[in-house]
Amino acid sequence: MLSIKRLPLGTMAANCYLVYDAKGSAIIIDPGDEAEFISRIILEKGLRPQKIIATHGHFDHILAAPELKLAFGIPFYASKKDSSLISKMPERAKRFLGETPLPLKIDSNIKEGDRIRVGKYVFEVLETPGHTPGSICLFEKKERALFVGDLVFRDGSVGRYDFPYSDKARLYKSVKKILGFPDKTILYPGHGEEVLIKELKEVRHK
Repeated sequence: MLSIKRLPLGTMAANCYLVYDAKGSAIIIDPGDEAEFISRIILEKGLRPQKIIATHGHFDHILAAPELKLAFGIPFYASKKDSSLISKMPERAKRFLGETPLPLKIDSNIKEGDRIRVGKYVFEVLETPGHTPGSICLFEKKERALFVGDLVFRDGSVGRYDFPYSDKARLYKSVKKILGFPDKTILYPGHGEEVLIKELKEVRHK
């Protein structure tokens, strides 16, 4: 069985997800803040994290990644299309939060169709640009689990597209892409609680 632990973290309550199998193999998705807290949960559960994955390069989703990389000796996966955002993470965190985290570099570029394993589970990478150029989703077919970052949320709203690098048309195309998944697919967003595709469709068509 695949277990999913949602941890809303930091001043922006961004969701970090610890995703792990029965043997403790795990990935860390979007560690937005509070590295010590994340580490404590990992150790308490006896997990063995294999990699850190970012759905996109905004600092509220990756702030804890440098410390976790060092603590567990694991690589950081993200789309190179967000490399500029990721490289600017320390200065943005200092500006908005008064914190100066360690710098962060992508160890492994991920792109459409890539597959990431957690034990017997396989996560497919889907490119879903718009909120940022390198936004991605992760889909695990057996468990019908879809991690969508800041693409779309439980209430039917979508991620911001007013940044200079955002693209409204591409964002809505990405939303349409994931709404094509089966109704029983569970969406795990970057903020707030999970929602079924079926429920999301109903909210968005009211």
